[in-house]
Amino acid sequence: MNIPTEPVNAVNGTVNNRARTLNTHPTDMNTPTDPVNAKAGPVNTDPPPVNTSRSGGADGEGGGKKPPAAARIVAMAREQYRFVTSPDGRPYAVALNGPNVALPLRNKGGLRQRLARQFADAYPGEVASQSALADAMTVLEGIAEDTDPEPVHLRVGRDSAGAVVVDLGSADGRAVVVTATGWSVVDRAPVLFRRSGAMAPMPAPVLDGDGLAKLHALLNMDQSAFRQLVGWLVAAWIPDIPHPALVCKGEQGTGKSKAAQMFINLVDPSPAAKRSQPRDEKAWSRQAFSSWALCLDNISTIPPWLSDTLCKAVTGDGVVDRALYTDDDVVVLTFKRVLAMTTIDAGALAGDLAERVLMLDLQLIDSERRRSEEELDTAFETVRPAVLAALFDVLACVLAVLPSVRLESMPRMADFARVLAAVDQTQGWNTLGDYLATSANVATDAMEGDPFAMALAHLVEQAGTWQGTAGQLLEALPAPLVRPPNWPKDATRASGRVKRLDPLLRSIGITVDDTQRSADRHRHRLLTLSRTPDEEEPASAPDQGPLWPDVTPPGSGRTPSDQH
Repeated sequence: MNIPTEPVNAVNGTVNNRARTLNTHPTDMNTPTDPVNAKAGPVNTDPPPVNTSRSGGADGEGGGKKPPAAARIVAMAREQYRFVTSPDGRPYAVALNGPNVALPLRNKGGLRQRLARQFADAYPGEVASQSALADAMTVLEGIAEDTDPEPVHLRVGRDSAGAVVVDLGSADGRAVVVTATGWSVVDRAPVLFRRSGAMAPMPAPVLDGDGLAKLHALLNMDQSAFRQLVGWLVAAWIPDIPHPALVCKGEQGTGKSKAAQMFINLVDPSPAAKRSQPRDEKAWSRQAFSSWALCLDNISTIPPWLSDTLCKAVTGDGVVDRALYTDDDVVVLTFKRVLAMTTIDAGALAGDLAERVLMLDLQLIDSERRRSEEELDTAFETVRPAVLAALFDVLACVLAVLPSVRLESMPRMADFARVLAAVDQTQGWNTLGDYLATSANVATDAMEGDPFAMALAHLVEQAGTWQGTAGQLLEALPAPLVRPPNWPKDATRASGRVKRLDPLLRSIGITVDDTQRSADRHRHRLLTLSRTPDEEEPASAPDQGPLWPDVTPPGSGRTPSDQH
């Protein structure tokens, strides 16, 4: 009989590329006295070779183990970015060597996508998982929260010296810095900006002839309206003041929508400069958070909630909402925006909104002068750099005199009125007077578009002075045959409507007093409507101080070329 020279299964029993022998080395077996379990001995004696290729520090060499993917992503991020938190609590990343632009950590186009791509480039054959990216973003958010809040601006901002900084929106992060002595284009913005998908790049300004005349040639408006427009465009880049909503009014065929689109694309270019009327406040807040300037096109009626929302957006607004996927955390949207609207009838404006608008009438375009959309777009793109340079010239002049400008009386939009006064001083115009006259006409138009307001005015005209409760007021007013939607249905709503109409009534010489109570035991609140007495010129009026203090005029509205 042939006796095998090797134990049974010694040749075929291999595990992890090592020969597996039976009973050849009893001392290496898990159970030396039991040959049945002999074949299981060497299986776990060495680590599986599947891990040997992943040893060696970060690069897989030297016998160590790679850190988890999330840790490597965090390390990559900290080498390239610093992390900040905005005043509203949002975390951002800012490149250490690059544009001064704040990148959101998780949003589309933010830091998460960039790090995912860099990770795939740095570690060929590996792709960061969603969980690894999410863990890394959580760590980076914690790093950002350890820093003091830092202002993050959208399109325009002010630096520590008071200069106005306008983000050109380009990939290289260039910006225009405007001071009282001129303007210049810088490679890196001195303030931190954020970007949004609703923004488009702005061309760099170029001094090329009379840019204002080139803009006026594209618009069908008279000189008074155009100069008010220039004041509004300049004020739109001053970030810390309220800006009246620019309303382009005119019949069909006056080019309202195209003109408003040009105005917005001068201040804050966007691929969607014109927007439809938002359906609710949350939809509006999302639009306003992503754009510094925007236009609501073809407004025919404005519901009360939208009128109130637009008023708050002009002077500054904030929206608090529950954060996604949480029960008790909230997100805050704060904004003060530059608005434009197009409409046919100013009667759509409510009283409080009517006091916050700059109304510009556009003239009907003759058929011989009408141009196609393509021609207008081409002409606008050609002159836009020169127009921007001219507007920045005016803004520099305004900044030079604005701190010393004072008005004899303050209208509702007092900060904007001061800007117009500064424009008048530096350019020799009369935009402030034209604006105040236009505002009075807007109030009258808004009155005529409100049947309840017109009924109140008619009542005061007949009675001179009327006093009574809100319920008695409803009885005294002749109700229309077809009741309008905003006609008060009860005394409580009537009292509220009278208070809301108070600014409009005051503009036509009617005062409202609700401080008195009835003498009976019920102590009802009384409304007193009366006509304001005509103010007579006093016999010896005291001398008024000069409207403008003595300052050195900055020139004719143009800064020297060597300042650019």
